[in-house]
Amino acid sequence: MTPAARIQAAIEILDALNATAMPADRMLRDWFRKRHFMGSKDRAAVSGRVYEVLRHRAYAAWRMQSEQSRALTIGSLLHEGQTPDAIAQLFSAGAYGPSPLTDEEHSIVDTVPADPPPLHVEGEFPAWLEPELTRAFGDDLLEEMRAMQSRAPVDLRVNTLRASRHDMLVGLRSLGINADPTPYAPQGIRIPSAEGLSSLQQTQFFQTGAFEFQDESSQIAAVLCDVKPGQCVLDLAAGAGGKSLALAAAMQNKGSILAFDSDPGRLNQLGPRARRAGTHIIMAADQRGGPVWGDGKFDVVLVDSPCTGSGAWRRSPESKWRLTSERLKELNALQAWLIDDGARHTKPGGRLVYATCSLLPCENADIVDAFLARNPVFRVISAAEVWTSAVGTPPPPGTREKFTASPRKTGTDGFFVCIMATD
Repeated sequence: MTPAARIQAAIEILDALNATAMPADRMLRDWFRKRHFMGSKDRAAVSGRVYEVLRHRAYAAWRMQSEQSRALTIGSLLHEGQTPDAIAQLFSAGAYGPSPLTDEEHSIVDTVPADPPPLHVEGEFPAWLEPELTRAFGDDLLEEMRAMQSRAPVDLRVNTLRASRHDMLVGLRSLGINADPTPYAPQGIRIPSAEGLSSLQQTQFFQTGAFEFQDESSQIAAVLCDVKPGQCVLDLAAGAGGKSLALAAAMQNKGSILAFDSDPGRLNQLGPRARRAGTHIIMAADQRGGPVWGDGKFDVVLVDSPCTGSGAWRRSPESKWRLTSERLKELNALQAWLIDDGARHTKPGGRLVYATCSLLPCENADIVDAFLARNPVFRVISAAEVWTSAVGTPPPPGTREKFTASPRKTGTDGFFVCIMATD
């Protein structure tokens, strides 16, 4: 493909993304699967352009005064420092390329804005979220948001039921993969993006369950649950079961884990993953009720609540532009209900762990504070103390009474964890 044809392909994908709720990575995978003529370099260039637009959409829209996919693509080229002449060459109606720049587009491209971009453009976040993000980060908001614009590394969690981290590091490096221990999670391995990742799922290590893909912040959340062998654990919003698998390994395959999620499509992935991981203590359920639920029987209840996913904007930049204030209100209501539901299933003396992959206080501290006001029998346990007791190392940055992570602070996805217990 010519450079111009790659630009046109990116525009078409962006148009398709605007018409669906499908994640960008899945959309790209399906789009490429139907176009066998595209080589690996073409796919890399097109997907790179799409993600460049998604990561810098606010700048591109501000610069081009338009939200249209074509305009956003032009704006992304300007953000990279491409000259007006170079952009005009890409938009020259060549074979399979985009149509030539209009007079209006030429005028905008040629004109340098007189005023600097506003804060939400520099930080690449929706303008309506500025007050909430300012609550989260204060004067550090811009630097925190700039850290969110970089590509995320790929983190693996070694499954200690199958392997040790040392052996896994040796094994991955023997395949030519640049792998290092994660800074904080005791079973984590970090691999820079785009370095040998395409073949990771085909390795014998993955096929035999020696590791799972899991961001370090999510691994830290599992550690903070501080589960013990023989305990009865509830993963109340389990999704595809990533944390249930981490908890099972920490429990040395002893005890029981009930993994619940209302989405059977996601939960159905847990069975094959558990078999691959060699764990037999996880029971999946997509309906509430019955003997396995009991009544306040669980030693540890993890409420890894559905949320905006704002902590994972590095991986899914399209999600920030799809978020609405109405959807945020819906999530807040669900979060309040779920944490109350988790409390009902926590036995006296047990622990309730509330977690999100969100940066927003309204999904994190606000939910916890309102819950504690409704349920004074619960109290917060210091996350820093739990970490030190469980791991024996200094806690990660952002770990005090609660755990709050961000790419700038911890080098991980954004995350929030609060541990509570009954007296």
